[in-house]
Amino acid sequence: MVELSGVLGVAMVALGMVLTPGPNMIYLVSRSITQGRRAGVVSLGGVAVGFVVYLLATNLGLSVVFIAIPELYVAVKLAGAAYLAYLAWNALKPGGVSVFAPQDIPHDSPRKLFMMGLMTNLLNPKIAIMYLALIPQFINLEAGHVLFQGILLGSVQIAVALTINLTIVLAAGTIAVFLARRPQWLKVQRYMMGTALGLLAVSVAMDTSAPASSS
Repeated sequence: MVELSGVLGVAMVALGMVLTPGPNMIYLVSRSITQGRRAGVVSLGGVAVGFVVYLLATNLGLSVVFIAIPELYVAVKLAGAAYLAYLAWNALKPGGVSVFAPQDIPHDSPRKLFMMGLMTNLLNPKIAIMYLALIPQFINLEAGHVLFQGILLGSVQIAVALTINLTIVLAAGTIAVFLARRPQWLKVQRYMMGTALGLLAVSVAMDTSAPASSS
């Protein structure tokens, strides 16, 4: 029903997206460093629920709206590209701060950490584009059971993303200490992150593909 090539394709896309620094990574790392691993894990719980919301909404026909109104789809992609470009500038501008640099962030309650993780993911243009434009391309319409395929492939993305993000949450403090003792490496990491975000912004802005139906 679901081809292995489709599962592997989604897994590779999910891995590439989660390893590209973005809003989720920035939020999770900042919380893990400033408030501890427990706060990072609670925040990741909110991010996980955000993935489920996208999974259900997309497979219940949200992408149909973008097919019917392609201008809206283009507007969403351009808005996402602009947001990524903004994040890239924050990393590359003079005096920019690395995502792993300790910052003075007020400690929040578990409930607020969870909600902030949820909203960060729901407003993450990378995730919106992935669910609305990338994952549906791996669905085999001729095989039928499109809803089941969409949910299964989306679940693969969630599994990959949560595994990598949990690893980042648990290792963020160690990485931060390592980089703090090596200021030049911290600067290199910041430039690499900014460059990756900038390239992703350009890629999203230049993409002319149309949304694929997932229902």
